[in-house]
Amino acid sequence: MSARLSDGGGDIAETHEINVTPFIDVILVLLIIFMVAAPLATVDVPVDLPDSSAQPLPKPDQPVFVTIRADQSLAVGENSVAQDQLPAALDIAAHADKETRVFLRADKAIAYGRLMEVMDALRHAGYLKVALVGLEAG
Repeated sequence: MSARLSDGGGDIAETHEINVTPFIDVILVLLIIFMVAAPLATVDVPVDLPDSSAQPLPKPDQPVFVTIRADQSLAVGENSVAQDQLPAALDIAAHADKETRVFLRADKAIAYGRLMEVMDALRHAGYLKVALVGLEAG
């Protein structure tokens, strides 16, 4: 008994198209993962910052202090100044040396936003070396 197998009439036709369905599936899964994980990555925790125990740096001979008082007023050294007069007062106190380190002090009751406004004014005036002054822990 003999049997003949048929080869089906030729080769199987090859397709030259890329199947992107698995790629799309992976991208959609990653999108869902990132959509779920993104809100968890934000930090919204109230914090009470501790005192610093770092060794204080030596002060320069004539430091330039900018002080934000509890009533929101500004002072350069011991002289009161308005917000718009801050650059001119700093130029006088620092002898127009923009490389002078400016020591920024603020009352405890000052809002963080107000502190950032003054730091922004210092940056716009060209004073980029700003040191924040705090009480030593101990």
